[in-house]
Amino acid sequence: MKLDLREILDTPGARLPFKLELSGERLDFDAVTGYDGPIQARGEVINTAGVLTARGEITARLRCVCDRCGGSYELERTTKVDTPLVPASECEDGEGGYESEAFPFEGDWLDLDDLLETAFILDMPTKFLCRDDCKGLCPKCGKNLNEGPCDCRKDVDPRFAVLEQLLDK
Repeated sequence: MKLDLREILDTPGARLPFKLELSGERLDFDAVTGYDGPIQARGEVINTAGVLTARGEITARLRCVCDRCGGSYELERTTKVDTPLVPASECEDGEGGYESEAFPFEGDWLDLDDLLETAFILDMPTKFLCRDDCKGLCPKCGKNLNEGPCDCRKDVDPRFAVLEQLLDK
């Protein structure tokens, strides 16, 4: 969705509200198998003394696969957005990149989908875990250790193998 900024560009204190649904097609993560319901975004673009800022939040319910145990779980995420906006011509660093954390807009238009998708992606966890203390899988038998210990015998350090023989007697 393109947001027309003309009505607030020259009016300090002006606000331009937005509300939209993001497409999950461009928000593809290896650990996310799908989304339960729409990805909702709402907020406003505010002109504070000539500086534009996009503020709002994105909410989504994700179906995920745990990176440690491989189990399925649901995750509800709320991403806060508080991003300064600058004309693209003012934020280039000369090497094709951007100097600051500001988000560029072209002319009088802001690509709101691009801004919100970027904020959502940057806020994603690096590891998707079904719970903070997930124990994962046994490397030998593959049992989910969250369901209890497995019957595998622990490997003995080869340096202590002789001592283990004494325990076996």
